[in-house]
Amino acid sequence: MSNDAASAPPRILVIDDEPQLRRLLDISLRAQGYDVVSAENGREGLERLARHGADLVVLDIGLPDLDGHHVLARLREWSQVPVIMLTVRAGEAEKVAALDAGANDYVTKPFGTQELMARVRVLLRQKAQTTTGDTLHDDGRLRVDLDKREVTLDGQAVVLTRKEYALLALLVRHAGRVVTLPQILREVWGATHVEDTHYVRILVAKLRQKLGDDAAMPTYIATEPGVGLRLLAP
Repeated sequence: MSNDAASAPPRILVIDDEPQLRRLLDISLRAQGYDVVSAENGREGLERLARHGADLVVLDIGLPDLDGHHVLARLREWSQVPVIMLTVRAGEAEKVAALDAGANDYVTKPFGTQELMARVRVLLRQKAQTTTGDTLHDDGRLRVDLDKREVTLDGQAVVLTRKEYALLALLVRHAGRVVTLPQILREVWGATHVEDTHYVRILVAKLRQKLGDDAAMPTYIATEPGVGLRLLAP
């Protein structure tokens, strides 16, 4: 019995009021081997999460009863389950608001199912790493050991300033997820600098130079324009 429990597929909760989209996601996610639970509004979604649990939530912002932001706020009062927000509002402010409120990622409608599946896989891997207390990033070239505060590239030590290391460590702790500019500024410079986005541009340029990373074709640090940064999963 314990082996069955250990091999149970990840459960994805989809909260969306569009029947066609719920059906599409149900088919696509089940084809990837996931267990799928669906809800057509925010209240039903919260109830199903509380009753059945989930390993990841796909949450639409435009719900008929509770706004997706409100559902996210209610959910975050008692659960740290990864959440991907679905939105037809492509503005940067909307994306930043969702991520700062506790969403792990966002996808703008209409979207490709393969893109969504990739984002689901990244977040489930990140959740597994967090659950096991993994504080080590190692993709075969770049190794970041947060316990030892050591950074090496191709076996050679990389000398970073305090803020360069703080930025890299923040991205490693959220590997595969977007870290918003306000979050970066708060954690690296402090709450009084949340408007100083040029600080991030300068710092990430220096960090990329030391890692040999190309901003146009990044291997390690990807920019989400106007939103934040993402450490690419190996």
